[in-house]
Amino acid sequence: MVQSIVLTGPTAVGKTSLALEIAETAGLEIINADSVCFYRHFNIGSAKPSALELKRVPHHLVDVADPLENYHAGRFLSECTAKLNEIHSRGKRALIVGGSGFYLKVLRYGLWDAPATSDDFRKSVEQESTDTLFERLRNLDPVHAEKVGPADRYRLIRGLEILSLSGKKPSELEGKMSPTANPAFKLAVIDREKEELEQRMRVRIEGMIRDGWIEETEDLKARFPESKVLRSVGYAQILDHLNGTLPSGRKVKPGIEGLIDEVALAHRQLAKQQRTWFKNLQPDLVFQLSRDENLAKEKIMESYQ
Repeated sequence: MVQSIVLTGPTAVGKTSLALEIAETAGLEIINADSVCFYRHFNIGSAKPSALELKRVPHHLVDVADPLENYHAGRFLSECTAKLNEIHSRGKRALIVGGSGFYLKVLRYGLWDAPATSDDFRKSVEQESTDTLFERLRNLDPVHAEKVGPADRYRLIRGLEILSLSGKKPSELEGKMSPTANPAFKLAVIDREKEELEQRMRVRIEGMIRDGWIEETEDLKARFPESKVLRSVGYAQILDHLNGTLPSGRKVKPGIEGLIDEVALAHRQLAKQQRTWFKNLQPDLVFQLSRDENLAKEKIMESYQ
């Protein structure tokens, strides 16, 4: 059995830079496991590796889906497995990198039995706010709602869809998955102190806004208004800003400063949700950056020797 490391951590923790350094040093190729990076044209807001970074190390499963496609967990598992086999057949090894907990769970524990998506159901809830969807799911399946969190509109809809179509709670279906992690995938989680991570988030968000994130969202809204990826963290807040939609229950500062506050809040909520996912995935290695950065590099590279 050829083992691969899965490197993950909350948003803005520094996965990309650490992965690039490890991959360059150890001669590895990188497989993406970030849900927004699968999609073409969603570049700035996904913090997708730059053209230069893509040249430094071979990357896979980046820009493999059009904005209107549904890149689901089954497709990821199939394509990731095929890509691993192809990389190994060339005598190379891969580092899987991303922060999307559900996709990582599929790698670790396999797929769980759930009904196919329903266009009719999704149309029936498309006018409901994300807050309303979260409350609905929390009333019906609080365990799954806590895992999904209040900001992930796509997975909130998916959870309610499963309940509606199957009559079963997503948390119950997940409970039937294999309790033992697949030994082919060793999970390494990196994190930072809360205040440090939140500062990194804000600095990154401000930089992405300067780099044209708002303009990118405007363009995507015009070209692909039905794309579910526009409801992902960050893009959703910019879309609301462009539409003049204000959140209920709190005041927002006017202009760009208020937008940055909203995007930062969504990222803090995402990081909290991600930490819950990673804990439930029973990681093999856990590192606190910046303190453990050299140790993280050493231990991850040791796994490939």
